[in-house]
Amino acid sequence: MRFSSNGYYVERYIKCDNCGLLIYGDGVTATVDTNEGLFCSQWCIDWAGARAAGIEEPKIPLPRDGIHKTH
Repeated sequence: MRFSSNGYYVERYIKCDNCGLLIYGDGVTATVDTNEGLFCSQWCIDWAGARAAGIEEPKIPLPRDGIHKTH
C-alpha cells in the first residue's frame, strides 16, 4: 500500500504478485521465469519459481518467523 506524500490517503494499493497480500513497504523485487515481479517475501518468490518450473504443488518450507515476514 503506498500512501500519499502527506500520508492522508492511499495513493495506490500494491499487492504481492504471488499471494495478493498488501505490501506496505518496498516489498521484494525478483525475476521469476523471465518476468519481474514484486513479492511480499522470499517464500513467495520461491513458491512462484517452483510453479514456473512446472511443480504443481510446491512444498516450500514455511519460515519460522511467519510466512509473510519481510526483511
